[in-house]
Amino acid sequence: MGRNSSPPRLDGNGSENGKNNAINNNSDNNNNSDQGLYSIRDRFPLKRNPGHSRDRTKPYALLERPSVRNRARFNRKGLLHFPFRGIYFFYFLIFFSVFAFAVASMVMQSSITVMLFRQGGERSWRRSIREGLRFGSSLKFMPAGISRLLAEGGGLDPMRSTDRLGIHGPRLAVILGNMKKNPQSLMLVTVVKSLQRLGYVFQIYALGSGDARAIWENLSAQFSFLGPEQFDHIDWSLFEGVIADSLEAKEAISSLMQEPFDTVPLIWIIQEDTLAKRLPVYKEMGLEHLVSNWKTSFTRANVILFHDFTLPMLYSMLDTGNFHVIPGSPVDVWGAESYSKTHAKHQLRKDNGFSMDDMVVLVVGSSFFYDELSWDYAVEMQTIGPLLMRYAKRNDAEGSFKFIFLSSNSTDGYNHALQQVASRLGLPQGSVRHYGLDGDANGVLLMADIVLYGSSQEEQGFPPLIIRAMTFGIPVITPDFPIIKKYVTDGTHCVFFPKHNPDALLRAFSLLISNGRLSRFAETVASSGRLLAKNILASECITGYASLLVKLLYFPSDVLLPGSVSELKQGSWEWNLFRKEIEQSNVDISIDSSVVHALEEKFTKNIIDKSKNRTGIQDQDALTGKDLDVVTEIENFEDYERLEMEEINERTERDIGVWDEIYRNARKSEKLRFEANERDEGELERTGQPVCIYEIYSGAGAWPFLHHGSLYRGLSLSRRARRLTSDDVDAVGRLPLLNDTYYRDLLCEVGGMFSIANRVDNIHKRPWIGFQSWHAAGRKASLSTKAEKVLEETIQRSKGDVLYFWARLDVDGGGGGSSDALTFWSMCDILNAGRCRAAFENAFRKMYNLPPDMEALPPMPQDEGHWSSLHSWVMPTKSFLEFVMFSRMFVDSLDALHSNSSEPSMCLLGSTYLEKKQCYCRVLELLVNVWAYHSGRRMVYIEPRSGLLEEQHLVEQRKEYMWARYFNFTLLKTMDEDLAEAADDDDNPRKMWLWPLTGEVHWQGIYEREREERYRLKMDKKRKTKEKLLERMRNGYRQRPLGL
Repeated sequence: MGRNSSPPRLDGNGSENGKNNAINNNSDNNNNSDQGLYSIRDRFPLKRNPGHSRDRTKPYALLERPSVRNRARFNRKGLLHFPFRGIYFFYFLIFFSVFAFAVASMVMQSSITVMLFRQGGERSWRRSIREGLRFGSSLKFMPAGISRLLAEGGGLDPMRSTDRLGIHGPRLAVILGNMKKNPQSLMLVTVVKSLQRLGYVFQIYALGSGDARAIWENLSAQFSFLGPEQFDHIDWSLFEGVIADSLEAKEAISSLMQEPFDTVPLIWIIQEDTLAKRLPVYKEMGLEHLVSNWKTSFTRANVILFHDFTLPMLYSMLDTGNFHVIPGSPVDVWGAESYSKTHAKHQLRKDNGFSMDDMVVLVVGSSFFYDELSWDYAVEMQTIGPLLMRYAKRNDAEGSFKFIFLSSNSTDGYNHALQQVASRLGLPQGSVRHYGLDGDANGVLLMADIVLYGSSQEEQGFPPLIIRAMTFGIPVITPDFPIIKKYVTDGTHCVFFPKHNPDALLRAFSLLISNGRLSRFAETVASSGRLLAKNILASECITGYASLLVKLLYFPSDVLLPGSVSELKQGSWEWNLFRKEIEQSNVDISIDSSVVHALEEKFTKNIIDKSKNRTGIQDQDALTGKDLDVVTEIENFEDYERLEMEEINERTERDIGVWDEIYRNARKSEKLRFEANERDEGELERTGQPVCIYEIYSGAGAWPFLHHGSLYRGLSLSRRARRLTSDDVDAVGRLPLLNDTYYRDLLCEVGGMFSIANRVDNIHKRPWIGFQSWHAAGRKASLSTKAEKVLEETIQRSKGDVLYFWARLDVDGGGGGSSDALTFWSMCDILNAGRCRAAFENAFRKMYNLPPDMEALPPMPQDEGHWSSLHSWVMPTKSFLEFVMFSRMFVDSLDALHSNSSEPSMCLLGSTYLEKKQCYCRVLELLVNVWAYHSGRRMVYIEPRSGLLEEQHLVEQRKEYMWARYFNFTLLKTMDEDLAEAADDDDNPRKMWLWPLTGEVHWQGIYEREREERYRLKMDKKRKTKEKLLERMRNGYRQRPLGL
């Protein structure tokens, strides 16, 4: 937020001074009775020249100069006696005028500020915003943090210029706090429909049902309800972004605050002011934890989105630099049209004491300071004054003019203040009235014939009161502010006049009046304005959302880019879907948030319970005399028993025992350490199982997706995110390389596999081994109970090397509806920014040291068979170790190409920040398919629901395509030993050599050296034992007594 300050323009016209003098005459008499009136009367004299027509028998109210001194300085000619003459006298007058203007401005500023901030304490939630605000200043929401970044640039133009092949549109999740048919739903439905035309795909999650359910179901085929028990069971990483539409979505957003979902872009739309009103109350009550709780939730959102420039100021206590404003909402048009359906203009005038012959002119100002008689009226009264003097005094047969001021609250005495001002100006009784915005503001607007926007502040957003007036079909006169000129045309939708120009205002007003009635021109302006107001900000709101998504979201390589914002032709709200609700007068369009009150009640209840418990504990802990007597008696009894037992033990003979038995028991107790040999419950359940499937995860947010039972065991890639109540494997502890977050992100799930393969006998002793990414459960690709039983039974009777997998490439989003047209390598290219084949070929060539002219990309069939994804498969443990051997060398070659490039920090296998961070992950995810296909393993697909088995890519049909010589175990073992020998000799091919860090380093030389070391230790032990025996034979040996 920020302020733009500009001094008020003061008119030096000397007219109307008699009225101003009348106002000043009674200023001191009414100061104590009405502060609002004091504010108005003190501000008027400073806008006119009070010199020659002031009553000199009264003190100058503001400068407090006695009139006696003034009379003493006059000579007989009535002129001041000055030592200056001629041109010097002229210069002195100029200097004195400037000085007087400055002093008067400062005094008026001080007076107005004091009177504004002297109002009731119930409005303190707005007072904090105005503290330090000077007269003539204006409040503005200044872009900062994310809002500034979004405004400065970014976009998809560089990505559109490159060749890109995606397979699905960008996916967005929408969390609906409620499903009411209200203006908020109308706005969001309009935006979603427009974004769908650009190619976005939406998944709707509703927290509850409502009247708008049918609209949302027709809008998106993917619609579901989201209960509290389901918040943690949604894989948010499936989506490019998440949109939450109200404060009610707070509990659902809590599931997005944990890793790995904490990086998913989140847009949180806030249209309620319920929480803003309660924040100062929380601070006064000392509920700092509640404020901190809300601030934590606000911090998680990448963008807190408002549709009004005043709301971010009210929520400034929670601002962490992620506030952003997209102006535009149909709430004002909805409210005005609903009101006009049930209220008549003539009846409202009759109820308020106006006749249909009266010409009612409504003066409105900035709605932000609606709880005060704002500065707007004090400043703009100078501009409106001539208009009042010319028209308000008219009371002829053509009808009278009534001026209504709409501001502040109706109970603050401002109507009385305006009536006194009217009487001082000589205006007829009842020609000036005041109504508060806390009353029926729509009724006041509908009564009016002309609406005059009299604010001196240039607002950032289009004034909502003007939108309502235009919707009612009332002609509007407004200053030529840039924000208003941006949307409306002078003379077509409203009438402009230059700010602080009374003559221009009179001319603009006269255009709308003809013989005491509205002119034909006014009716034309009102009609055009009503048509414009219906959708006045719709286009800007829609394009604002589209631009925000383009600049905020990441678009992975497999995602189609959305259409350009310039393609949006939608310029209106979807009124046809909500026409029935607008015509109903009983539809509640107010916004209230139940989660605010529920959370407040929860926190206050906890404080009360804690204070009660603390009081109860203190009462219970207070010792009485009886309690002290009981404690003393117990202590005496324990001392008596202890002495008696000591006497009995002294009289009893004890057998010390045989030394050999004592020594043997002591050694046995040292060897048997319960903690080291304790068997976990999960390990006991897995006893006798032929297979164990390790579920790889990397954050607490993935815990709900993990399975429980004897078939599964967790594998954590992060020590912080490891489940404490389970026997999950710590991958970082087994493979120190994963301590480096760079390589942990680079390898992803494959890093967990390397950790299991590292000294596998210490962790896995079963004939079969399997892995599954936590994403499989989130994407509904994990095994059902029936499929698990089929897998276990099949494994027990299967023979040979077989790869069983249940997550298909197209199920992972890889083929989504178009898998028939995609081959394995084209799919790999799509997932890796179009460079998978080139990267795989170069890495394969370097791994086997192939010449440049030899083909180095293993061929993959173009049949309709399925391929494995999500690292969800089972194979024999021996085959797994062979696959890890191949994978380690392939990853090392891939990393060598990346390290030797001109820009080592750049990843060519990704187009977004996350893809570049996880550079090798998508290639390594598909690597098992290449290895299994060309090494001659059978590949069997298990349908994850039914458990139906289907073999893919039959071995007999692929023999002519297999590159078996490169995947031969003997060759791979020889290559592995060559690398191990180089590592053992410290012969590193490059500075950062990845291969030795990914697992065991072993070759024949190391084995022989270890055997020699074991033989040396054995011989040293035999030598020491022999020397010990000779020493005993030489000196003899006698057992020392243990004690008597």
